[in-house]
Amino acid sequence: MAGELFQQTTFAELISEGALEIGDGYRAKNEELGGDGLIFLRAGHVSDTRIDFDGVERFRAELEPRVRSKLARPGDAVVTTKGNSTGRTTFVSRSMPPFVYSPHLSYWRSRDRNRIEGGFLRYWSKGPEFTEQLAGMKASTDMAPYLSLIDQRRLHISLPPVAHQRAIARILGTLDDKIELNRRMNETLEAMARALFKSWFVHFDPVRAKAEGRDPGLPKPLADLFPARLVDSELGETPEGWEVGCVDDEFALTMGQSPPGDTYNEIGEGLPFYQGRADFGSRFPTRRVYCTAATRLARAGDTLISVRAPVGDINMATENCAIGRGVAAARHRSGSRSYSYQFMLGLEEVFARFEAEGTVFGSIGKKDFHAISCAKPLRTVIAEFETTLSPVDSRIDVTERESRTLAALRDALLPKLISGELRVEDAERVAARGL
Repeated sequence: MAGELFQQTTFAELISEGALEIGDGYRAKNEELGGDGLIFLRAGHVSDTRIDFDGVERFRAELEPRVRSKLARPGDAVVTTKGNSTGRTTFVSRSMPPFVYSPHLSYWRSRDRNRIEGGFLRYWSKGPEFTEQLAGMKASTDMAPYLSLIDQRRLHISLPPVAHQRAIARILGTLDDKIELNRRMNETLEAMARALFKSWFVHFDPVRAKAEGRDPGLPKPLADLFPARLVDSELGETPEGWEVGCVDDEFALTMGQSPPGDTYNEIGEGLPFYQGRADFGSRFPTRRVYCTAATRLARAGDTLISVRAPVGDINMATENCAIGRGVAAARHRSGSRSYSYQFMLGLEEVFARFEAEGTVFGSIGKKDFHAISCAKPLRTVIAEFETTLSPVDSRIDVTERESRTLAALRDALLPKLISGELRVEDAERVAARGL
């Protein structure tokens, strides 16, 4: 795309033309929340990849007419505007539930799609032209970062012809749509795995069914592995024949240790090094730092647990890696990665106690970790669980790797498309190969 096709303008000029609308959120009072009406979306629910609606607050239903002016619309670009998170950007899709913006969010809304395409704004907000201006605004004050509506009106933007804007939005949006589809698929697979673990190892559904004379709904060889009654134990009711022990009996546990700082690098030398929760993703950690003098290692498939503030976040290692003092690695002594991961997820309430009891910040040491009480299922049952869940875990792994590849492709194409360095036609061919 030739550079001369770009038009240099500002948000203020686009607003005066009637092509762009910007705004911030509704300043809700505590007494207006706690109902079952429209969602009140706070900045903490906005990341650079998506909007997370888990745990959102809602307005009282009768207040809808009062807050509708701050209601999100499909196609809005959204930016966080206050604190260290300032500059996180995302996009409102048609699949999202209706929600009202909070004051620490701003929206950018196209009012004339023949002038500016909302999808283009979505990706421009992640490109160098915006991020460089934002960095300059942050550096101009000693106060906490804040992107006011006045600052937003001063933003300069380079607009290609609208046909190119739409093509850019389509190319990058197709990649993001596939990433989102993968995320939802993995979310469904995760829920299936979690439900099976709880059925077998928490609620003991097959045992209860047999005890009540019901069909446990399993193939007979598998059903025969479960006893026909529950017995009292120090943990409450547990299947007959299952002993009660502690984490040390059942799991090989490695507590992380941080090597000297001068052994870290970001260029890929040594092993990927995970230091704590900041490196964790939804299921798998994100490579940020490498280490050439690692002393504590985790194997591919090990469960990774954050052991220092916050305690108890769980990930799974996708490769051999090094772990710092904020991370522990665990694997059931049978070798089952699926059981290990699901068991550690199930310790949420136990880990929460250590998070609350920390003097300066939450932490759990090796001795306390080892001493956590647990039931000891028969190894044959764990083996069957691994056999059943291994294909599910593998599918999640493959889908996650695909999404990371697509995200890397999107991130490589985005600045070149936004700047005009890469022609739309060339980008379409590259994206098609990636998909």
